[in-house]
Amino acid sequence: MLDATAYDVAVTMTGGGSVVAVGPHEFLVTFREPVAELVAGFGAEPEEFRKVVAESGRHWARFWSTGGAVELAGSKDERAPELERRIVLSQYLTAIHCAGSSPPAETGLMANSWRGRFHLEMHWWHAAHFALWGRAELLERSLGWYADTLPRARGTAGAQGYPGARWPKQVGPDGRESPSPIGPFLVWQQPHPIFLAELVRRATGTPRALARYADIVLDTAAFMAAFAVKGPGGHGLGPPLVPAQESYAEVRASAANPTFELAYWSWALEVAQRWRRLLGLAPEPSWAEVATGMARPLVRDGVYAAMDAPPYTVREDHPSMLYALGFVPPTPVVDPATMRATLHDVLGAWAWETTWGWDYPAIAMTATRLGEPGTAIEALLMPTAKNVYLPNGHNRQSATLPVYLPGNGGLLAAVALMAKGWDHRGGSGAPGFPESWTVRHEGLRAWP
Repeated sequence: MLDATAYDVAVTMTGGGSVVAVGPHEFLVTFREPVAELVAGFGAEPEEFRKVVAESGRHWARFWSTGGAVELAGSKDERAPELERRIVLSQYLTAIHCAGSSPPAETGLMANSWRGRFHLEMHWWHAAHFALWGRAELLERSLGWYADTLPRARGTAGAQGYPGARWPKQVGPDGRESPSPIGPFLVWQQPHPIFLAELVRRATGTPRALARYADIVLDTAAFMAAFAVKGPGGHGLGPPLVPAQESYAEVRASAANPTFELAYWSWALEVAQRWRRLLGLAPEPSWAEVATGMARPLVRDGVYAAMDAPPYTVREDHPSMLYALGFVPPTPVVDPATMRATLHDVLGAWAWETTWGWDYPAIAMTATRLGEPGTAIEALLMPTAKNVYLPNGHNRQSATLPVYLPGNGGLLAAVALMAKGWDHRGGSGAPGFPESWTVRHEGLRAWP
């Protein structure tokens, strides 16, 4: 029982610090000096505590001397120091909160968000950047969770009449789906394991990645291909369905063909086919049929709708149609000219107070892929309430969400795309930064 749990805490401080108990489980720490250090050891003997402190020092020395780095000194834009601050602090925050053995909660270890459960659609935003910043081993710690949960995901797919594995949304470490009117209908988390495994393969080498993650990739693709339904316009998704933009949860019985998910499905199935070839397996015809034959997203008034069913586009929450090109690499599903028009339509009018912290780096990804670095910077640093980064680096969303780590992880992923580029778009220069910015980087890996 939690109430019967007790542990000792050893605290050492500098700066003239003092600790006073102000409640049964509440302590007030004050300092006389403006600069101070506090180290707390939980439930450890003094000698063990000293070992932890020493190993912590060695760990952070290794962390900051390896992996990726970005320097913006010399940039003419006065916002460059602020972006550099966000980059550095986001590396630290995601390392301490998002590099464990299971996908983290959206507030990490800081707060009890959504009753302590983690959301698999957010796993990419927490941890994908590790592979892009030369720290793939930190992503692999939680990527192994999918292998542990694979039998349960296979069971879910089988119970619904599908092959392969269907991944849940809101779960605890055991992978059981939480009761929800949204979770069982959400699908945009399905391609995430393929994307994450592909990033690891590119970062660590093909043989190693295939040995560790082939079952995850192939079973995920098997479900995705079977889940798509062939119709007059191609292979579609839903209904029933809840898109990434959860504003449509109330119409889940009729929601169909969300723009983002159509492109993500096509790209991920192509990647899975590549894995089959690397494994020495013959291509799977049904996967190819779906990947190349996805229904095209609905275009209304020259821009992409969020989905191909009423109310088509609600201008709140995530502008998810943008992420069909940006977060998702180029596919035949998306026309860049139409996406450019959609990008500027969204930037012209959207309920920004209803967005989330990862939307801003995601929009920057879209602008970068479209060759608009000025727009990418404006999106990444947009002065809105959901895009605030506190002095400690936390991407605050509200009083109940003082920490929002998908914003930090998304920022790092976007900066990697903006600075390093992607396959066939490397070479000199930083494709997501205007010429007035001075961008130096090392240790970053190109996006797909």
